[in-house]
Amino acid sequence: MTTMREGLIPTALGSAVTTTGYVLKQKHGSNKMVANTMFGFGLAHVVLGTIDLVQHRR
Repeated sequence: MTTMREGLIPTALGSAVTTTGYVLKQKHGSNKMVANTMFGFGLAHVVLGTIDLVQHRR
């Protein structure tokens, strides 16, 4: 059975949300507050997931 490292899911999900927020920030017709919120939450997940990955390294 394969094991998944702790912090991998938040990091991957955060990368997807950060990318989506960045793309929305570049579009002229999108709501900038929603785009900035998505970008910030995604970036926070990347940072926290990376901390978990580094902390639980074997």
